[in-house]
Amino acid sequence: MKHNLRQRLREPRLVSAPGVYDMISLRIADRMGFELLYMTGYGAVASLLGLPDAGLATYSDMVGRVGAMAGMATTPLIADGDTGYGGLLNVRQTVRGYEAAGAAGIQLEDQEFPKKCGHTPGRRVIPAADMASKIAVAAESRHDPDFLIVARTDARSSLGLDEALRRAEIYARAGADLLFVESPESEEEMRRIGETLQLPLVANMVEKGRTPLLTREELERLGFRLAIFPATGFLAAGAAIERAYRAIRETGSSKAAMNELYDFAAFNELIGFADVWEFDRAHAE
Repeated sequence: MKHNLRQRLREPRLVSAPGVYDMISLRIADRMGFELLYMTGYGAVASLLGLPDAGLATYSDMVGRVGAMAGMATTPLIADGDTGYGGLLNVRQTVRGYEAAGAAGIQLEDQEFPKKCGHTPGRRVIPAADMASKIAVAAESRHDPDFLIVARTDARSSLGLDEALRRAEIYARAGADLLFVESPESEEEMRRIGETLQLPLVANMVEKGRTPLLTREELERLGFRLAIFPATGFLAAGAAIERAYRAIRETGSSKAAMNELYDFAAFNELIGFADVWEFDRAHAE
């Protein structure tokens, strides 16, 4: 599957990967026929710790999340590995840990620690040579050569697009499989990324973020091969939960929200109760 994914990401047709952030979103997305899932660091940290994606989650927090998601999914999963959680030895540990946990690839970024979400202000980056060393270590640390290394640069916001493109080319030479120039701020900047870089490119589609939200056809035309939608799931869930809870708060009952809720019987099936009930019948005394 990983080998097929590597080949697939070289094709002109875009791969669109929804962001999964907990086991419910994972189960829903996994049954929908996507070619790839993306474990979002923002969403995983928010759902696990209730905290912002600002370097507060540890390697242990995140590799456990990767193992749970990849272990349940039948769809390949690329997981956010932040900065690698430290220096070069930490990067080796992170790559090996994510791979052993079942991920099909890892995303690593060139921010200073503590990192911040890519569509928020105040991000600073480490020297390009230091990140290139991280990418080289990541590539040599994987056991399966088809485990994908996604190199992300956050240099656009603080140092400009030219520097971001220069860094992406350095990371490509260091051994990255996909390149991710974070938060370009116009379609023209996205066009320049597509015209300049040769490896498969990642577009980060964050609703109301810093980057234009484009269609599949527009992204393909600009040269992108993978579009991730890290925030869509938790933004949708947050809005739906707030509406349902508001109905309870205002009326004292959930009856007014019934038409907006996931069917309870279907949710039982989604979460795996059918297997439990079959087991109970098979082992009934």
